Amino acid sequence: MDTLFITDTFDAWTDAALSWISDNGEWLFEFFRTVLEGTYDSVLWLLEVAPFYVIAIVAALLGWRLINPLSGVLVGLALIFCAIMGLWSETMSTLALVTTATILALLVGVPTGIVAGFVKSFDRFLEPVLDLIQTLPPYIYLLPAIALLGYGPATALVATFIVAMPPAIRLTSLGIRMTPHEFIELGQASGLTPWQMFIKIRLPFAIPSVMAGINQSLMMAFGMVVIAGIVGSGGLGETIYTAVRTLDIATSINAAIAIVILTMVLDRLTQSAAQRAEGSAR
Repeated sequence: MDTLFITDTFDAWTDAALSWISDNGEWLFEFFRTVLEGTYDSVLWLLEVAPFYVIAIVAALLGWRLINPLSGVLVGLALIFCAIMGLWSETMSTLALVTTATILALLVGVPTGIVAGFVKSFDRFLEPVLDLIQTLPPYIYLLPAIALLGYGPATALVATFIVAMPPAIRLTSLGIRMTPHEFIELGQASGLTPWQMFIKIRLPFAIPSVMAGINQSLMMAFGMVVIAGIVGSGGLGETIYTAVRTLDIATSINAAIAIVILTMVLDRLTQSAAQRAEGSAR
């Protein structure tokens, strides 16, 4: 009985707090919604302003440069196949969502990881927080976002941002701590200032780990694509969600193939960029 009373009290308190925040902070959340959706719309416009074959050619050239010529050709053909399936607009919408959320996650995650790499107590504080974020089901992040921001891309961006942030923080912090001690001693003996030490010694050693964090953040963001379709995010996630509700198996398979293609393309490109960064650091 006591346990039930405590649970009911906690639930009532949570609902009341959420209602109070929603009522008193409506102007603030409306501002965040406008900014997030404006950023998403800007990225989407950049991706849709060029014809599909231009985007495919640019991606193919990146594959050619970062991986090898054959991979570049395959990357271009894979993206063209998305257009052939009639899902180009949805593919670009998904890419805009993932790109925007990942950039926001990196803008917060990389500086936070740098601080955590220098301050051990802060890093110890972050560890259980990041564990909690990565352990909770992704659906959990959609519920308060829907209550505060409503349905649409803004809610999807917030949920994807939360999921994509932990790898960036963890791997950036790891990269800062990975600097060989002898190089730090060399910098101190040379009379480098803390800023010069960071720019010239710590950062070059950390770049491969930071690049790996970018790759992992992208992969985590793609993991939210289908889930985010529930809140009207648009793109391939919403296409799959709609197809599942209407039992349109063919459309769901096509959209799933497009997601796999987009995920593999970005994964290979960012992995290759990370390997190049690691080679440069050595």
